Amino acid sequence: MIKKAIYISQIVLLMGLVSCRAYRPPVTPTVYDGSATTYIDNYKDLAISEMKRTGVPASITLAQGMIESDFGRSSLARLGNNHFGIKCHNDWTGSTITQHDDRRNECFRKYRRPEDSFYDHSDFLRSGSRYSFLFSFDPTDYKAWARGLKKAGYATNPDYANMLVRKIEENNLYNYDRGYTASVIKPQVMGPVKTDSIVTKNDSIEPAHEIISSGTFGAVMARVPRIMETNRLQYIIVKDGDTREKLENEFQLLRWELARYNELEENFTPVSGQVLYLQPKREKAEVGKDFHTTGKGETMYMISQKYGIKLRSLLEMNLMESGAEPIPEQKIWLRETKPVNVQ
Repeated sequence: MIKKAIYISQIVLLMGLVSCRAYRPPVTPTVYDGSATTYIDNYKDLAISEMKRTGVPASITLAQGMIESDFGRSSLARLGNNHFGIKCHNDWTGSTITQHDDRRNECFRKYRRPEDSFYDHSDFLRSGSRYSFLFSFDPTDYKAWARGLKKAGYATNPDYANMLVRKIEENNLYNYDRGYTASVIKPQVMGPVKTDSIVTKNDSIEPAHEIISSGTFGAVMARVPRIMETNRLQYIIVKDGDTREKLENEFQLLRWELARYNELEENFTPVSGQVLYLQPKREKAEVGKDFHTTGKGETMYMISQKYGIKLRSLLEMNLMESGAEPIPEQKIWLRETKPVNVQ
């Protein structure tokens, strides 16, 4: 009888333990808290890096990101990593996501990572003709930039300029512009000069062309004639004596940027004559450069560097697998996907 009572009590205790486990409240996963402090901590270094690369003030980038993405909490930011509300437009070939905005189911750009949204935002302003006048403003004049963005039609909210200024002043974002202006040099006023093509390691190196634009940009824009341009991208050619550390210091780049922008191993060593981009390459070549005829020994990577195209995109346009290489005199498509029935 005693044994039976002990047995029953053990069963009751076991049921109680199981019951406790079954009704234990679920643990809520860590969620981004959506505070201004967290958002700034997460993206201030990236905003400063983009400021040095393109001339867009870090304060403006951060303020726009905070407003457009609701501190990273908007569905567009969470589902599409789009922090700036940039819509698809006709030239966008990347992933997309639909959201209700001024109209229902509008097409927005979708990115693999939030960082890609920041890069595209800088390039969007830098390359867009309707925003070109912004770069004539002093980079510390965030009020002029805010008014200019509203004037250019970046957002439809009539109070958009004031929203940006309030966000910058409430969070002291203007402090992130100051490191940029410490090395600002007034360049002479002249139009940008583009090179017709980029030399590869095996090509003869022609004298560098100047890439200066009207307005005041950072030390990177002022260091000419070393910086050149193709496909609306800035690049340099490695010289004798250049080291990874020297280039990163000279052009104010983070440790990972050169490797990522040029699709190289993280521990790569620069080689004299090598083309290195200072910003992410594009999905296709610039207008007017539709095809390339390969030379002996030329690789797809060499072609991608020559025209400022991402290697993955170049391979996809030419229906080639990763690791595949062209034969001499092969026609390479640079702006559109090669038709299946074309040899």
